[in-house]
Formats: sequence, structure tokens, C-alpha cells
Amino acid sequence: MSLLEGKTVIITGASRGIGRGIALVLASHGANIAFTYSQSVDSANQLVSEITDLGVVCKAYKSNAASFNESQELVDDILKDFKSFDVLINNAGITKDNLLLRMSENDFDKVIEVNLKSVFNMVKATQKIFLKKRSGSIINISSIVGIKGNAGQSNYAASKAGIIGFSKSIALELGSRSIRSNVVAPGFIETEMTGELSQDIVNNWIQGIPLKRGGKPEDVANLCLFLSSDLSTFITGQVINVDGGMLT
Repeated sequence: MSLLEGKTVIITGASRGIGRGIALVLASHGANIAFTYSQSVDSANQLVSEITDLGVVCKAYKSNAASFNESQELVDDILKDFKSFDVLINNAGITKDNLLLRMSENDFDKVIEVNLKSVFNMVKATQKIFLKKRSGSIINISSIVGIKGNAGQSNYAASKAGIIGFSKSIALELGSRSIRSNVVAPGFIETEMTGELSQDIVNNWIQGIPLKRGGKPEDVANLCLFLSSDLSTFITGQVINVDGGMLT
């Protein structure tokens, strides 16, 4: 059964890593995909090719979700191309890690802008469509760092914790129109970014995970599939960890 057949999903920051995994899994279940990327045209085009081979519609948009105006323009463009949409997944994010002693104001501001303000921008731009439809699923990708904090990531932790508070508030605001807002909080997920870490650092992470392994992008994607589908119509305002039990 195709859980998302006929649905259109917007995903920010999907040309690689977790976002790419989400796009592929949702497309394999029948969803049409509109995704954004910031830099790599080649990676975006490759993903479009892989997804269209699955028999659904896919289009990539070069857009900066941290820009309020670009987010509005993006949603207008998606409406022209897809006519409507059913799910928004805010995945775009960056890190600029450093101890607070060495962290610059710009490094703090940039992470907040890209990780947190982008969520405001995209929800603000899409909510009018969800309100008219009286349905919709908003899925915001946070992190377990937004729940427990992490030394050297005060900016990242603040942005991801902010996503949680924002999402819970939106769940209360929009719930009466059958619009759901949930948070996915990944733990240690093996992506291109974590592939650059030393094996010692990876081993230390894994030692703190009860399942004794890192997660895959598909592990996050499968939860997004559930939250995008009609299987989760009575779930909103929740933060669900995908961390192998790390915060248990």
C-alpha cells in the first residue's frame, strides 16, 4: 500500500544527508516531492532523477529557507507547479560549533537564522494553504541536542530547542483546523557530515547508545513517513526521538 499516494510533500534542505533520505523514502510510498537545496545543483539534480524514476513528480528549488521573502516566493512557486501540498518538513540546518568562549556573535546568529527562523518562515508561508484545506502535517527536524544540550554547541542547541517550543505552540494554534505539528529529534545519524569524524569520536558516541550503532537517514525518514501519513492523524504537539535509546 502506498501510504502517501496523491500527497505532495515540501522538504527543505534535502539534497543530501537526512533530508535526502526522507525524500527518497516518502517518494517510494507515492508522495510527490518539492525540495530545496542551497549549493549543490548536481546533488539536487541527481535526487530529482532518482525520485522521478520511482514514478512520482519531483522538483528541486534553489532557495534559502532562512530568508522570509525567499520562503514566500518558494511556496508560491510550488503552488504553481504542484497546485497544492499536504506536508511540510523543515529539515534545513547548519552547525557552527565552538565553545561559548570562542563563539562569535555571527556564528550564533547564523545558526539561529538558518535552523530556527527558517522554520518560522516556512510555516508562516504554508499555513494559509493548510488553513484553507483544513488539514496538513508539519514536521520539524530538531535534535536530541535541543533536549539535553551539548558542550560546544550552545548555538545549535538553542536553535533546536527553539524548534520544539515553536512546534508545540503551533500545534495548539492550528489543531482546531486538523493541522498537526510534530517534532522529530534525531540522535547520532550516519551521514556525510558524521563520516568526516574520527573513528574514536564515532566509537564514543556509539558507546552511549543502547542499540550500539548509529542511526541511518532511513530511520529518521520512516518516522517522517508515519507522521506524513493518515496513520498519525491523532498525533500532534509531540517530540519523538530517533536516537537508539540515547536519552533513555
